[in-house]
This record gives sequence, C-alpha cells and structure tokens, in this order.
Amino acid sequence: MLTKQRTISKPVSITGIGLHTGNHSTMTFKPAPENYGIKFKRIDLADSPEILADIDHVIDISRGTTIALGDAQVKTVEHVLAAIMGCEIDNLIVELTTNEPPVIDGSAKPFVELLISAGFEEQNAPKDYLVIEQIVQYTNDKNGVEIVALPLDDFKVTVMIDYRNPALGSQYTGLFNLEKEFAADFAPARTFCFLHEVEELYEQGLIKGGKFDNAVVIVDRELSQGKLEELMARLGIKDSVVLGENGILNNNKLRFRNEPARHKLIDLIGDMALIGAPIKGHIMAARPGHAANIEFVKLLRKLYEQNKLKLKYQVNPSKAGDAIFDIDAIRNMLPHRYPFLLVDKVIFLEIGKKIVGVKNVTANEPFFQGHFPQKPIMPGVLMIEALAQTGGLLIFSQLDNSSGKLAYFTSIDKAKFRKPVIPGDQLFLEVELMDRKRNIFKFKGRAYKNSIHGELACEAEIMTAVT
Repeated sequence: MLTKQRTISKPVSITGIGLHTGNHSTMTFKPAPENYGIKFKRIDLADSPEILADIDHVIDISRGTTIALGDAQVKTVEHVLAAIMGCEIDNLIVELTTNEPPVIDGSAKPFVELLISAGFEEQNAPKDYLVIEQIVQYTNDKNGVEIVALPLDDFKVTVMIDYRNPALGSQYTGLFNLEKEFAADFAPARTFCFLHEVEELYEQGLIKGGKFDNAVVIVDRELSQGKLEELMARLGIKDSVVLGENGILNNNKLRFRNEPARHKLIDLIGDMALIGAPIKGHIMAARPGHAANIEFVKLLRKLYEQNKLKLKYQVNPSKAGDAIFDIDAIRNMLPHRYPFLLVDKVIFLEIGKKIVGVKNVTANEPFFQGHFPQKPIMPGVLMIEALAQTGGLLIFSQLDNSSGKLAYFTSIDKAKFRKPVIPGDQLFLEVELMDRKRNIFKFKGRAYKNSIHGELACEAEIMTAVT
C-alpha cells in the first residue's frame, strides 16, 4: 500500500448528463495540496462553494449519496468517489458546472480513465490511514444487511448480494488488490435497477438522465412487449426497448457475470470515501446499499476520530490497549495532578456526545486517611468531581486546542448518592452531554460500581464553564 499522499498532475475534464437530474454537466478534476482532502466545488454558484466529501456533509441517501454545504448540493457522488479511492488519491478538487456529476456509462470506469490520463503526483505528507484494530459491525436484521470491518494490514472488500430474482440470483465478489484489480475488474461495472423501479423512480422525479446505455435494467415481472412499450411511452422514454431473453431489458450484455455485485462493491468503496481516510482492513458486506453503507461509515468515522485523538494525546498509542485515553493521555488533556486526578482511563468515547471513564479506587487513596479511618468510604463530592473530570475529557476531546484551558463548576443539580464506594471498587464514570451554549456545557453523569451496568453509586447534572 502507498505510504505518501498523492494528487493528480494536471486538470482533466469530462462532460455528460446527470443520472437523476438530467442536467448537462462538466466535471473537472484538479490537483490539490497536501491534507486538502476531496472537495466538490460548485463553480456555477456565487463564491464557488466547496463541499468536503465526508460523512458530516451527507444529506440524502435515497437513490445515491448527496452531499451539501448550506444550499449548495452535489448529488450521486459515489461513482466519482469510488474512482478517486480506487486510484488511491487523497487530495483533489472536483469542479462541477451543475449539481450532479455526469453519469456517462453508469460505471466508475470513465472517471478512472480520466484520472489515470491526468497522471499521479506523489506528495510529501504521509497517508492518514484508518487502521482497523478491532471488529466493527453494522447489522440491519429487517433488510438482512450485515457489514463488518476486520483487522488486516491491507485493504480488501468482499460483497454478497441476493435479490431472489432468477435473472440475478445470489452473487459474490471480492477485491483483494486495489492497485491491480480496481481499474480493470470493478470500475467498469454499471449501475443497475429492476424494471418495477423504473416507474417509481420517474414518478419521484429521478433518473431524468437515465438511458438504457448507462444502466442495466433487470426484468423482474411478467410483461408483454406491448405493455412494455405502453409503459415506456407513459414515462416519456423514446428509446427502442425490447424484453430481454437473458432477463435484462434490451438483451443488454453484462460486462461481468456478476456485474451487479461488482457495482455494489463500487458503491460501497465510494461511500467509504466519506470517512475521510483510506482504510487498512477487510470489509465484508452482505446485501449492502447506500443507507446501510452510510450507517457503517458513521461507525468507522467515529473510530477514525478516536484514533486521531489517540495519536494527538497518547504518549505511546500502541501500549494503550483497549483504552481510548490512558493515564498519560489524560494528563495531557487535564490540568489535574495528584492527589486530585480522579480518572485513570477512558474506555468509550462518542465525540461531542458521550464518554465512559474508569477510576480504580484503591486503599492508598489519600482521602481514606480521614474519611473515615475505621470505615473508609469515598466522599460523594469526589465522585462528583470524578464525573466532572470525565466530562472535561469529553469537552477537550472535541476542541482543536485544549492547552491552557480550565473547566469550572457553575452548578451541580439533582445529585444523589445511592451506594457507598470502598477500597477495591472500580467506578465506571458515564457522562453524556445534555446541552451546550458557547463555552457552557451541561452534563448528565452517572457513576456505577465495578461495571458499566453495575450498581449505581452516584448521579448528578453538572454544568461547567470552559475558560
């Protein structure tokens, strides 16, 4: 796998119509500097807004992936992003003259060929991989979807689809070498849909640029030639059309025996580009689609953000084990020191939402000398303090720079103490962000004994001000 970031050597353009909007579009790929990422630039709008291609800018996944920034949108970005990921490009400007890239032939092949024609330029900055170190899994039992990421010091993708259709059947495909296989064996796979979906999509105002030469239409119901022609006329489709003997409209010949499965793999790679970093891992997907892909990408994006925080704060990330922040990282984030640092590690973090810290309560705690010598019990006020420090870690983890900042109590409400905490206990400190107004943060904190699902020892609502 590549170690350095790369972009392209020169601008290149392609023109066509958008699949869903039918708008005529010119798309230009342009070189971009290191650490720029992939950005779509709407040059037809005032000030030419740039939309970063990441999960935070996804607004719609109904029949493709749409990203937006304010009123500026770009629809159906997955084939373009798959081509960019397939060419292992990290930094690129994608200029558009309208709100959708051209569909061309319905595959990623034209975009891959265009990027290859531009040439690749290696940059000095190292690639920022998302390294899968533990199993990440998304399931949707209702739709029979399962997507899993497994640890691997490489990038592989395997996909299985099953539409229970005679023309399609169950299909499987796998990509095991991005550099050698993507351009020739996967990029040419075209988008597809079922005949019954064509009418639905037209009624929704979609596939205005859809043609029988840029999509594979699979016949999934009994229909006479006359009824088919009536349907096409009602939809305003003037192309000549016949029922395929091979189960595909117009006898359209597949480019691969399992072309639909390969196209689903393209869509998955395109959607995974929204993580904002290439992956080292093995992705296995059963019956994926854009909705499932995006939910899976959200999980991987959280993991990516956590890994970035580890690299930012951990002294030695490889020795942190299952901790998101170990004690060295916590010392880098909080100003507290002995005897008042009351969080030993962080085991769960959802940036900007929730955190779980752990405090090991030992017999050597200095407060046990006076509280109480004959029956040591952790003071309730220190449990509140431990929750507040854990909330501080949640605050500082989302700030670009926490150096020199302090979090002060402004209020403590609804504090309740349920169970005594004694030497030998572990406190699991669960803190959720309830509200934020500028530099004021409000949390709900709960301290559990000996496991995150153990006995509730203490709870409170805490408000702090960061200065």
